[in-house]
Amino acid sequence: MVTLGSTVLNVSDINRAAEFWKKALGYVAPGDPAFLRPASGEGPRLHLDEGDRTHLDLWVEGEEALRTEVERLVSLGARRVDWPLPDDAAHVVLADTEGNLFCVCDVSG
Repeated sequence: MVTLGSTVLNVSDINRAAEFWKKALGYVAPGDPAFLRPASGEGPRLHLDEGDRTHLDLWVEGEEALRTEVERLVSLGARRVDWPLPDDAAHVVLADTEGNLFCVCDVSG
């Protein structure tokens, strides 16, 4: 099953953005300020990135789930996006019916 794992925000200053979003959402940044999560540990995370576009990351567990969900989303109207990815990438870049980019990510490991 696919879930909303994180929202990736394009920012110009990760530390400044992290301070804002931690206070705004009550999130914490254990370790790296670019990766915020709810203090409870439950719920979607926020990833702050200076080089990537703003997009959603949908999470699945395992390679088979990744293939299945990508196929399902494409059947619903999403389209694959040609994006430079490393050979061992555990995610696929798609666009929704409005052209908004999102990733389907295997977070199993």
